[in-house]
Amino acid sequence: MQIAALADRRAFQRVNRIWLHYGVFWLGAIAVGLVAVAYAKLIDFGYALFLRYTADRFWLPLAITPAVGAVSVWLTRRFFDGSEGSGIPQVIAMLHGPLELGERLLTMRILVGKILISFLAILGGFTIGREGPTIHVGAALMFSLRKFYPARLRSIRPGVLERRLALAGAAAGLSAAFNAPLAGVVFAIEELTRSFEARTSGVLITAIIFAGVVSLGIQGNYVYFGMISMANRLPDWLAVAVVLIGCLAGIAGGIFCWLLLNTQRWMPPYLLNLRVQRPVLFGALCGIAIALIGVLTHGHTFGSGYAEARGMLEGKSDVSAIYSALKMFSMVGSYLPGAPGGLFAPSLAIGAGIGNSLHLLFPQMQLSMLIALGMVGYLAAVTQSPITAFVIVIEMTDGHGLVISLMATALIASRVSRIFAPPLYEALSTRYRARSSS
Repeated sequence: MQIAALADRRAFQRVNRIWLHYGVFWLGAIAVGLVAVAYAKLIDFGYALFLRYTADRFWLPLAITPAVGAVSVWLTRRFFDGSEGSGIPQVIAMLHGPLELGERLLTMRILVGKILISFLAILGGFTIGREGPTIHVGAALMFSLRKFYPARLRSIRPGVLERRLALAGAAAGLSAAFNAPLAGVVFAIEELTRSFEARTSGVLITAIIFAGVVSLGIQGNYVYFGMISMANRLPDWLAVAVVLIGCLAGIAGGIFCWLLLNTQRWMPPYLLNLRVQRPVLFGALCGIAIALIGVLTHGHTFGSGYAEARGMLEGKSDVSAIYSALKMFSMVGSYLPGAPGGLFAPSLAIGAGIGNSLHLLFPQMQLSMLIALGMVGYLAAVTQSPITAFVIVIEMTDGHGLVISLMATALIASRVSRIFAPPLYEALSTRYRARSSS
């Protein structure tokens, strides 16, 4: 009897150990996939609703967008402090700072606020994406699973388990958001950790697999912007186009990063004081600017820019040659108030606009080829993570002959952007670490 009881106890301990090491983690990765898909559908629904109520009333955003800006800022500051922006800086701050940052920036309360307020912002036509917030949501969801592990296990190497969970959740979130599993791995290594540890790689890949399977099961094997078809024969002027797009996208992305990081150097003093002392009113003013730009461009700068980018790829869009500049200004206005919202999709749309405009200069080149180069260039310039940008775009193309050109464009744009500003997400993350130490 004692032998049988001992065997049963050992079997139970073995099952419990397997559950702690794999079961909780796998369920968390599946949950990230489910939340990512639900969040994507919610944002799509919100923007479709915005388009519906503004279709016959082009002037309506002039009233609604400022109100949404004010309410979003008030809710963020009053109830969900820490959910602002894309969320990637918060994840980086937690991974490289004290563990207490995770307990403040990666909570279920932040997760709920991120989803609800970004949905409200897209209802108002703000120029935001869902990809960065999905990374934040994934990290927060997985970080919350630490409570299922016994305290003795977490105390052996304090912070290690929590950081692995957050890192895996962030990578799974990006993978599910773009349906790009390789991009999730690369982003975690290049942007979030800036290093590679063998013992972390299995955790990342497992989370990405489970989240990806859930996304594929619900949404099917879709490609984010549709498959970008490329001609087999590369044009003679391709090298010139790569250098030019890389430089232009790098300058544009560098200026965008500089504007976000150096508000005290270009904003008038009264606006700076308004942003600090009366942030809700500042959010309303930013909403007015976003609405004005949107109305003047016949609605093309509202939302993430997904429809415009896809229309450009299909040759059906009627955006102007200065679409990229106007979209970038709207993007700055959407980010400055501090409401939740991401940069990935708007950056891809701006890059698509750069490629679309340069088709006037290179009419002999395939339009989709120029757009792909513009996408990878501007995204690399904003994130200063050229490999991640390259992988995200290459998973949307079927022209392997363009691989070297995309890599070169991403690298050039990233280097040019660094002349203007340091890596955006890393610079923003230092503010959270500084706030925690003060």
